[in-house]
Amino acid sequence: MTVRTVLRRSKGVSSRLMRKAIYDTGELFVNGSPARFVDKVRAGDEIRLVFPEEKSGFAPQDIPISVIYEDDDLLVLDKQPGIVVHPTKGHADGTVANGVMRHMLARGESYKIRFISRLDMDTSGVLLCGKNAHAQTDFARQAADGAVDKIYLAIVHGALRGGGLIDTPIAPPSDGTPRRTVKPEAEGGYPSRTEWACEKVFAPAASGGRTYSLVRLRLLTGRTHQIRVHMASIGHPVVFDALYGETPGGAQRRQLLHAAALRFRHPRDGRALGFEAPLPQDMQDFLKL
Repeated sequence: MTVRTVLRRSKGVSSRLMRKAIYDTGELFVNGSPARFVDKVRAGDEIRLVFPEEKSGFAPQDIPISVIYEDDDLLVLDKQPGIVVHPTKGHADGTVANGVMRHMLARGESYKIRFISRLDMDTSGVLLCGKNAHAQTDFARQAADGAVDKIYLAIVHGALRGGGLIDTPIAPPSDGTPRRTVKPEAEGGYPSRTEWACEKVFAPAASGGRTYSLVRLRLLTGRTHQIRVHMASIGHPVVFDALYGETPGGAQRRQLLHAAALRFRHPRDGRALGFEAPLPQDMQDFLKL
């Protein structure tokens, strides 16, 4: 087979990335000698594809980051709540990206920071960063093929029993706010599916008779605010979610939503990976009220 065929079929390297590697002064070698993608290779040959060096322009800042796992392709973090993932108009710095930049430089590395999975500012848990374009592209392919498992834990209002599937389209905002809405596909909604299973029902003594549920959720699609919209749509909004529910007692606290686990295959060698982040202290404390 040709080098191109081997890279595409065996390693999942997209044609776009192969073109980018060559046109952006990358390098390709077979058995240590310069090669072309159309060259033929045999079993036992060694292919080396070198991508051009990339850099990120975020300012390095002393933002605490908790590293779960790291290698040449991936950086997996346990994100704390209350911090934005990357700079925006409203948050120019003080983000996870600024902390990753400092971490990168301390390790003597240089790469473009690519947050492959995304979490809202007030959502905690497993956050995946890719160190190269191939890691990002391969994860997107796995997600499209349904090969990525995203597991969340949430504390919601009301008593839930058993489990089920919420299969309700979600539409992007149309009024200038970040709030998403449930709408039929014919009216602009995108297919959105969330599996849920109740882990625990409890009624804290200090709750004034209110009942809550700890719910484990699995995302089958990846819409923005999907869990928050879906749980509110069935009458069980996430606790302290001011955008989609009510904030009990007017307390200004973050929504009790946590990315508990992420499972996928490594973009380089295909081995199964699984990462977990323990339940943060504020959610543990709420369960003990």
